[in-house]
Amino acid sequence: MSDYIRTIQFRDSAGKTRVGLVDGDTVRVSADATTVYALAQDAISKGTRLRSVIEASLGTEQESYDRIATENRLLPPVHHPDSDARFLITGTGLTHIGSATTRNDMHDRPKDAPDLLMTDSMKLFVQGLEGGKPDPGQIGAMPEWFFKGDASILVSPGQPLSSPNFARACAEEPEITGIYIVGPDGTPFRIGYTLANDLSDHETERLNFMYVAPSKLRDCAMGPELLIGELPETVEGHSRIWRDGKMFWEGVFESGEANMSYSIANLEHHHFRHPTFRRPGDLHAHLFGCPVISFGEGIRTQDGDVFEFDVPVFGHPLRNPVRFETGAPRVFEVAAL
Repeated sequence: MSDYIRTIQFRDSAGKTRVGLVDGDTVRVSADATTVYALAQDAISKGTRLRSVIEASLGTEQESYDRIATENRLLPPVHHPDSDARFLITGTGLTHIGSATTRNDMHDRPKDAPDLLMTDSMKLFVQGLEGGKPDPGQIGAMPEWFFKGDASILVSPGQPLSSPNFARACAEEPEITGIYIVGPDGTPFRIGYTLANDLSDHETERLNFMYVAPSKLRDCAMGPELLIGELPETVEGHSRIWRDGKMFWEGVFESGEANMSYSIANLEHHHFRHPTFRRPGDLHAHLFGCPVISFGEGIRTQDGDVFEFDVPVFGHPLRNPVRFETGAPRVFEVAAL
């Protein structure tokens, strides 16, 4: 038995949300539940592993993965059945040398002695190297943290990501992401891991380091598959940009705890220690940082580019085109009551 299984959520031919266990190009469909959320709730109530609940729920129905993808029926790997507002998407950066170097280069430093000062970004990365992986039961160094949005920003695999008309730039950020559900007593449970595209505006961030927060308020794609089980220490793959049907850029994706300056357990602790993130029934997606990014190599994306994250342990690649909104940004005025 492998250390993990992978699932997807998709629409069947009638448009109904279904859960499937991925087995190569075959998807074995759950007969007992239509959402990963329901299966996770069942596992919590029974005090058993989610994998066991999923495998016990499978019926005889099967679908072709390629057909589901070709017919644009893939959905994000998890969703909250009640409200997008109850699925919070957050993350942390400066956990990999790639992101730390890119961010470090955005800071203003004395032109006559640029290497004499360590920037705040690099300080956080080094802080992680020195104390981001504490012994079990201990609390390690606090990482960077950002809010990306709720599930209203989620884009299904294969569907267009939108860069707003007020954005100064648009870049991909491939990241391993933890998916969590909060139990009835406020205990967070990790459902599994997936890939996410933390679409970001680094030119806005470059204006001033304090603009990192609004630069993250962009669309986010996840999936297509959810890995349930043990994440390998080293996770490898490729991040690519396709332009006009040809590969325009490629970078090596190297992540997993062996390539991170903070442990996943420490990142989880510093997120869920806040009571507002332990509301029973909520879902959370927490992005663990970007190991490779085209922006750091001087690449600027264009309307119609396709982002592809091909990381074999997560199964089929995550692919999404990007669309740049046009027209002048709207000026908003607040009406008095």
